[in-house]
Amino acid sequence: MTDAQVGLLVVTPIIIGFALTLQRMGVLQRSGTLSAVAAAVIIAGILFLQQ
Repeated sequence: MTDAQVGLLVVTPIIIGFALTLQRMGVLQRSGTLSAVAAAVIIAGILFLQQ
């Protein structure tokens, strides 16, 4: 596993955590949270497989 892949595995859950925290604080609506989580997972998946 390359350094880039390890980075993706570390950063993606952090991004998801931030999105969930922002939703709990009332900054993001549910649709915004779902969009952020879905985008993070899809982008991380594509980049992980391309490495």
